[in-house]
Amino acid sequence: MVIINDALLLEYAKETLEIEINEAQRMLDRLDESIVFACRMLLDCTGKVAVSGIGKSGHIGKKIAASLASTGTPAFFVHPAEALHGDLGMIGTQDVVMFISYSGRACEIITLMPLLADSGIPVIAFTGDISSPLAKGATCVLNIKIQREACPMELSPTSSTVNTLMMGDALTMALMRHRGFSLEQFARSHPGGRLGAQLLNCVHHLMRTGENISKVFWKVTVMDAMFELSRTGLGLTAVCDNHNRVAGVFTDGDLRRWIVQGKSLNDPVDIAMTKPGYCMLKEWRASVALKALHQRKITAAPVVDKLGILVGSINMHDLHQAGIE
Repeated sequence: MVIINDALLLEYAKETLEIEINEAQRMLDRLDESIVFACRMLLDCTGKVAVSGIGKSGHIGKKIAASLASTGTPAFFVHPAEALHGDLGMIGTQDVVMFISYSGRACEIITLMPLLADSGIPVIAFTGDISSPLAKGATCVLNIKIQREACPMELSPTSSTVNTLMMGDALTMALMRHRGFSLEQFARSHPGGRLGAQLLNCVHHLMRTGENISKVFWKVTVMDAMFELSRTGLGLTAVCDNHNRVAGVFTDGDLRRWIVQGKSLNDPVDIAMTKPGYCMLKEWRASVALKALHQRKITAAPVVDKLGILVGSINMHDLHQAGIE
């Protein structure tokens, strides 16, 4: 039976991180104008960025391509072996190719280099060997050299893949910030899941409309408003004037206070309502609406257009159900 030494496992994990952090620090210290040159190439590119690598470099390349594409630099990944068997047609003369090979000697990539040169397609190389065939044939070289891998046998790519990923992120973020890539643009690239819900949904996408809007007109009685509260279960009802503009709100709390004070349910609601009441604009981002509800310690609000006309109702449950947090 093998005895598991927990302390030794923790030591191995820490040693791995220490090696990788040290190697990353060395890369930071030697970062130079080559990344500026690479950025200029990509900013001037009128086509797309084709990222390519094989093995672990290929996996990192897929992430780099995805990061570029989602932050304003159109990019895609192409496997170098597949490129040699037809996928080279995916790359056009307006594109820039980004090859990733730590050794700079991957045979598939070296085979592709003269073909790209013949078509006048520029190459950015990520490599740890600036004297390699890849580096010598590239238009721009980004040096990801390390002194040692974190692997004790110096075989499994560890520090080198971390450096590659970091260089790709540095390039991506530099481009993103230079382009002034906005929150709205970011949202368009990330429409799915929680991130999409947070960035894309506006109040008018999630609000209750039609028969689900909770509203009464200001000359009805408190009892009529109570029935509307019960019908919708929203916790409040908007009180509107004859032009459907919100004049106030009548809440469960308003009803309780009215009854406790011994007032009549046949009184007009406009003397029992909260004036002017808190409303939300339909154009607000849903995340902003949720924050506003929390700040005011309320659970629901009428939704209005820019003229103050009631167009919907919304509460915290509607927002949470849509993934807004």
